Amino acid sequence: MAGVDGSLSAAPPSPTQSLEKQFDVFKAQLEESGTLRERIRHVVSEIESTTRVMYASLLLVHQSRPTPELLEKAKSQIDVLKGKYNQLAEILGEHPGQYYRYHGDWRSETQTVVSLLTLMHWLETGSLLEHNDAQEKLGLNGPEFSLDIEDYLVGVCFMSNELPRYVVNQVTAGDYDCSRKVLKFLTDLHAAFRMLNLRNDFLRKKFDGMKYDLRKVEEVYYDVKIRGLSSNGESVGDQGIEG
Repeated sequence: MAGVDGSLSAAPPSPTQSLEKQFDVFKAQLEESGTLRERIRHVVSEIESTTRVMYASLLLVHQSRPTPELLEKAKSQIDVLKGKYNQLAEILGEHPGQYYRYHGDWRSETQTVVSLLTLMHWLETGSLLEHNDAQEKLGLNGPEFSLDIEDYLVGVCFMSNELPRYVVNQVTAGDYDCSRKVLKFLTDLHAAFRMLNLRNDFLRKKFDGMKYDLRKVEEVYYDVKIRGLSSNGESVGDQGIEG
């Protein structure tokens, strides 16, 4: 087709050509995303393997095995986890602004990691591992890659699920004061969670489950108290979950 100056101008692309060009772009983007996701999943798989080793050690606390020995074995894996999260940070660093697009690929594993770290910390200190300290242990305190607050909170809820079983086994082994200590901790933790305005989502469901953990521990505590087995009569706030 001749232009106004007599030269030939290129014909506009046909609808078929435009469609093919668009889908060529889609293909390239999907292939790049798939490659990135495979790299992420490889690291996440190694994180999962590490948490299994840690959990296998910590399960033995329910058998009244010496806690320091078990904790040392589990704590030896923390540096391994930190290295894996550093790998994830490096991978995501190559694709700025994509954190929440791929966050779901390691969310569940991170919640499990938090639950193990908080359980270990509680067994050592009787207190809750704070969010900033958990980030520090995992090296997740960078501006582009951090420990999501909801993942931390869900992990704390998972940790509370382990405490009723721990209490039952400790009391059975003769540690009658354990129920008082755990009840005090869970009562305070439940009260702290009640300060949050939680939506009706997974975190809310996990928090709702915490009251059942608290109730189970209360039952053990009151049974010990009624039988006169408690080593002291210190009150933990008998309001419990009713309060």
